[in-house]
Amino acid sequence: MIQNVDPGAGAPSDLTPPKKSGCWLYSLLGVVAVVLLIGLLLPATRTSREAPRRAQCANNLKQIMLAMHTYADTFGAFPPAYTVDANGKPLHSWRTLLLPYCEGAEVFKKLDLSKPWDDPVNAELFEQFTKQTGPAAFRCPSNDIPRGMTAYLAIVTPNSCLRPGEGRRLEDIKDDTSNTVVVIEVPADKAVRWMEPVDADEALMLSIGADRDSRSPHPSGFMVGFCDGSVRLLRNELSAEDRRALITIDARDKVELP
Repeated sequence: MIQNVDPGAGAPSDLTPPKKSGCWLYSLLGVVAVVLLIGLLLPATRTSREAPRRAQCANNLKQIMLAMHTYADTFGAFPPAYTVDANGKPLHSWRTLLLPYCEGAEVFKKLDLSKPWDDPVNAELFEQFTKQTGPAAFRCPSNDIPRGMTAYLAIVTPNSCLRPGEGRRLEDIKDDTSNTVVVIEVPADKAVRWMEPVDADEALMLSIGADRDSRSPHPSGFMVGFCDGSVRLLRNELSAEDRRALITIDARDKVELP
């Protein structure tokens, strides 16, 4: 009588096919290939993400500069860097004064401009508006900062487009308006609350991307808004001399930008 026997049942262990010693090498090579591929793709991914972020940042600054000019058309001058009380104490930033032209007209109507920006009444409005949407034009997607903060600061020096307590008339700006910076984008660690009357000085302008501890908001530089309303990326390599020339209004100097 012939019995059906399972060829695997009771088979001697020495009949098990031997493992191929080279398999682990192929697996290792495969892992290395995947790691290398990821390493090659990550920079491209970051670049592809940065492009729309940089475009949004440029659009934000264009909105800000358009609001600046709308303000100037209404009041005959750019807004002051900040308003002051009778004792010269800062009250409200230029960003607050631009709210009517940056989708914040309703909030602006409720503010008490005679009191500081952080007075309880104004501070509550700041929190409410920030929780809703906040001024979208004051936030760059490439700058990792908390909601309510902004990295868009005006240049405020004795010879800049914006000055404390008093607006600057456009006719006072003698240098080429397409070569005169009004607002810059600063690193995340220099960001301020958007209603806060704090801005950038010459030292900050000189440090961005040039100092090891002051990283540019974007990989190769930082965005700026010019007096004529145009927006450009200033390269990290731009010299201190050229940076100083860009923030003066009547030094009769001109910087050749690439």
